[in-house]
Amino acid sequence: MERVFIARHPAEAQFVKGLLENEEIECEVQGAALFSVRGEAPATSETLPSIWILNEQHVALARDIVARYERDPPSTNALPSWRCPRCGELLEPQFSNCWNCDTARSDAPEA
Repeated sequence: MERVFIARHPAEAQFVKGLLENEEIECEVQGAALFSVRGEAPATSETLPSIWILNEQHVALARDIVARYERDPPSTNALPSWRCPRCGELLEPQFSNCWNCDTARSDAPEA
């Protein structure tokens, strides 16, 4: 096994694992459980979640995929915050309905 990525948090580790698995690269996340003790243990390459490749033959491809991810990470704010047209509440971009009055966002993507 060979480590190809050190994540900032478990969600990022799972995301990168998904990118690799989409290319049929067998991998696993190690160290995610240690994230819960980050106040007790220092954040180092040994205590942060990391991605390990199970098949040596896939390491080079995995490194290429990780390099692309690091060069061009997905946007976390693809949509701007929005104001509810009914009650005026300011809402974060991930919400498609107002939490206050349940009015639908007018430009929400269709499911």
